[in-house]
Amino acid sequence: MYWLTARSVVTTVPRWRSLALLLRSPLHHHRLFTSSPPLLLGRRERFRCSKEGNLFNGTAKTTKKGKQQKSSLEEKDHSHIIWWKERMHMCRKPSTVQLVKRLTYSNLLGVDVNLKNGSLKEGTLNWEILQFKSRFPREVLLCRVGDFYEAIGIDACTLVEYAGLNPFGGLRSDSIPRAGCPVVNLRQTLDDLTRNGYSVCIVEEVQGPTQARARKSRFISGHAHPGSPYVFGLVLDDQDLDFPEPMPVVGVSRSAKGYCLISVLETMKTYLAEDGLTEEALVTKLRTCRYHYLFLHRSLKHNSSGTFRWGEFGEGGLLWGECNARHFEWFEGNPVDALLLKVKELYGLDDEVSFRNVTVSSENMPRPLHLGTATQIGAISTEGIPCLLKVLLPSNCTGLPALYIKDLLLNPPAYAIASTIQTICKHMSNVTCSIPEFTCIPSAKLVKLLELREANHIEFCKIKSVLDEIMHMHRNSELNEILKLLMDPTWVATGLKIDFEALGESDQKISSYPCIPSDFFEEMESSWKGRVKRIHLEEAFSEVEKAAEVLSSSVVEDFVPIISRIKASTAPLGGPKGEILYAREHEAVWFKGKRFVPSVWGGTPGEEQIKQLRPALDSKGRKVGEEWFTTTKVEAALTRYHEAGAMAKAKVLLLLRGLSAELQAKTNVLVFASMLLVIAKALFAHVSEGSRRKWVFPTLTQLHKREIWTS
Repeated sequence: MYWLTARSVVTTVPRWRSLALLLRSPLHHHRLFTSSPPLLLGRRERFRCSKEGNLFNGTAKTTKKGKQQKSSLEEKDHSHIIWWKERMHMCRKPSTVQLVKRLTYSNLLGVDVNLKNGSLKEGTLNWEILQFKSRFPREVLLCRVGDFYEAIGIDACTLVEYAGLNPFGGLRSDSIPRAGCPVVNLRQTLDDLTRNGYSVCIVEEVQGPTQARARKSRFISGHAHPGSPYVFGLVLDDQDLDFPEPMPVVGVSRSAKGYCLISVLETMKTYLAEDGLTEEALVTKLRTCRYHYLFLHRSLKHNSSGTFRWGEFGEGGLLWGECNARHFEWFEGNPVDALLLKVKELYGLDDEVSFRNVTVSSENMPRPLHLGTATQIGAISTEGIPCLLKVLLPSNCTGLPALYIKDLLLNPPAYAIASTIQTICKHMSNVTCSIPEFTCIPSAKLVKLLELREANHIEFCKIKSVLDEIMHMHRNSELNEILKLLMDPTWVATGLKIDFEALGESDQKISSYPCIPSDFFEEMESSWKGRVKRIHLEEAFSEVEKAAEVLSSSVVEDFVPIISRIKASTAPLGGPKGEILYAREHEAVWFKGKRFVPSVWGGTPGEEQIKQLRPALDSKGRKVGEEWFTTTKVEAALTRYHEAGAMAKAKVLLLLRGLSAELQAKTNVLVFASMLLVIAKALFAHVSEGSRRKWVFPTLTQLHKREIWTS
């Protein structure tokens, strides 16, 4: 059977503290990240700032609005405006081209103050947006305004060009460019923008009542970058966010050992420095890696001819050809330290933020595959050549396990790790017991959700599954040996050295009463029930149940006698009608009826309750309709129930965020455990496919230093 390779790292196994808050299986402040430009053709050096005005076409005319230019152009904004101007010139859609003509490059938004809705006067929404834009000048800024996320100026043009949105007001020539998307379509819009290489800054409104005519307060709720999605509000959501592979910031330098590739993952707060690479190996890595930014170190400009014009004298020509077709920037100083500073600047991180080194010693490591070799054997998708992964793995093995195997192929591990992986595969081929499902959680997703305290009950259930599966392997005699052997490959893949050991409601029923429509309680309680164990919020849960019982009693006392009276009526078609319904839009349970009021009052059953009815009102005090009714008692019970539900929901949210904060101290352990299961699933899948194809294990031979061992 083919051996599979890995990247090196050392670990042990963490002692698990019981996650007592972990919920049923259903299954601060946010750290802000700064601007990230799209991948572009050409070199940054071409976009130098010019203090002459010829680079800024469309400068504002001197008008009475001149004072509004106070917040426009500052020295520090020149390079950003030039950057955006280049992006706008790349737009091709006819509608975008028309919008771009209305831009003026005298402020970061590109807003022409002489056009309709173009005021940048202090206190206006445009001015507020400009303040946010100045903090993250190379990000598209989306601002929440009611039920929409809106963008103006340059950002609006970007939305129209890349997110398929139509400009507000069509292509009217008397207004600044404006575009946006409904709240429900935010994630699709973000996906469209990040897929095209843009980063996005999202500004939310502070929810809650505001004084009449007062502007709502706003705050930056988060960012979406290529490889790092927007997660604000996920904590109480029922969706399992699809988290893409994180995209690193990459730096290339050169030393006496050869080329060095430095990869920094902002999401993971880690960096990897791979030194001693040949030019072909480096180009292979660049070709197979989706990165967010590319930086080239000044050391690349030196060559044997003594000149500084890299690429003209043959040396490094292959690398130059690869980089010249991409957007890059030069940097200098100590390569690792300088690149980390660049990353902190790009993502708006404090200087105190530290990055963990996950570099594995390159001694006795085989060289990575050259580009030609990788394509010829099908390790890299190449037209006309069968994909090697489809041979090594079953067809249902995709995602993280497949990516791990691909990385092993492209970056063969040291002989000791390869030998360990082969031993693991041999043990796996002889297993007779049942094996766990092997829950796979992307490490970047785990780290980001815990860091921003946005992990919801679905993610916590996955974390619990990871820990349960680790403990299952620990307790099973057949799997325990495999677990021990998996420690070294996991160390190699994560750079973490951990020490392992130990780790425990199922049903929380939604309130239900026969006289109240079931979908009322379902919608009111499903957003928070079942998220955490009841034992932690017993008082809040009890209060909701008591309020639901009072509501039920009120409905029975005030509405049911009327319903009984109507049902007892023998009137023909067109007689009295009435029922108890859930008014979804108003989150209320009301009586809806017509022709039920008696023409002559005779003291019969139900009359007293009819006299207590009053028209139902919406949240603004307006009458809902002629057929909707309620009573003082029912309204009081509804208010109590809603208040109890809101309090319980808030406490569940606080508890989940608190659990995220608590687990941050265990992040490394969780990352390690998650990666261990990814490796286990990948190797079990490979062994399964190898058995099906009747492969045999080869003999691994260790060759001389820096040579690839073979079989």
